[in-house]
Amino acid sequence: MALPILDNRRARRLFLDRHGLCASPSGPGHGAALLKVITGLGFVQLDSINTVARAHDLILFSRKPRYRCADLQGLYERDRALFEHWTHDAAMIPMAFHPHWALRCQRDADRMKRRWTAGGYHTELQRVLDHVRDHGPVRSGDLGRDEPRGTSGWWDWSPSKRALDYLWRSGALSVTGRVGFQKRYDLTERVIDNAPPAPDPQASIDWLNWAALDRLGFATSGEIAAFWETVAAAEARDWATVQLQRGALIPIGITCADGAVRQVLARPDILEQEPPTPPGRIRVLSPFDPALRDRKRAERLFGFHYRIEVFVPAAKRQYGYYVFPLLEGDRLIGRIDMKAQRNAGQLQVTALWPEPGVRWSQARTGRLRAELARVARLSDTPDIHFAPDWLR
Repeated sequence: MALPILDNRRARRLFLDRHGLCASPSGPGHGAALLKVITGLGFVQLDSINTVARAHDLILFSRKPRYRCADLQGLYERDRALFEHWTHDAAMIPMAFHPHWALRCQRDADRMKRRWTAGGYHTELQRVLDHVRDHGPVRSGDLGRDEPRGTSGWWDWSPSKRALDYLWRSGALSVTGRVGFQKRYDLTERVIDNAPPAPDPQASIDWLNWAALDRLGFATSGEIAAFWETVAAAEARDWATVQLQRGALIPIGITCADGAVRQVLARPDILEQEPPTPPGRIRVLSPFDPALRDRKRAERLFGFHYRIEVFVPAAKRQYGYYVFPLLEGDRLIGRIDMKAQRNAGQLQVTALWPEPGVRWSQARTGRLRAELARVARLSDTPDIHFAPDWLR
């Protein structure tokens, strides 16, 4: 039997809709409305680079332009509607998902024990845990200032910092807030009230797989496993096999930007879903936006090749240190290099590169300027300055 096929435009719109990028970017950007956005995404990645705004702030702003940086902090530290842990990277995750992170905590603990091979780590873990219990929340800088450090990777950390990270990743501690960008840790029972019991591991595997697929719309088993980076690839394959046999999943084909057809998995009703037409406004996306996190998927769907060049030597960069993708409707139309000079109150636009085949008209420039004015409010840099040769 021939595979049912989703054409490229419909596939793009389904994917963008699952990532909150088909809805009009309007409405309140705090409280319940903000939590709904994060719940829809599954998580929001944290990152410390602040060229224009931190990644998590720009991710949320691109969906709710009335969002401001303090809104996430309030949802996290005051309302306790979010907790901080890991997916593929450090992330803010809805508290409703917390029970399923018992599986992640156990797997992180097992993995980190294998890395911490030096003797005496049990003693160090207990010492740090007792200190937090007796003295309250701590930052890594509050412990171990005079402790010896290693020579590479995790071993560059002091023993107490490694202990804090282990106790957090394994679930004994939770992050209760941040000072600047430095985490503060406390006992989990003092941070998360009335935590329900952890589900059976297989129940969490099922939940994580379905939750991943529902946020991707369609995916291979490998893409499902990679979404949270908790379920192993083999576990996702076995799960998919069972769901296909039950008829809870079907194989379909999606047409990629280059015309190739890729076989993926989806819920049976996906062919009946009609995604909305996204608004035509231009949005500046974070390099860590969840719609772009899987670079290969973005390239297949949108024909948009993107690699962040933070770690590329300046002389070898094709574009720039931290270049922002531009989304217009259901197309990625270019990338822009800009930086907030906060002391001067200026947003400096260095360069813009339209994608091949995209004509940069005056109307498009007008839409970009409108978006940059919104970004400037987020970054508190009201004066927008364009370099003389900014349009490449």
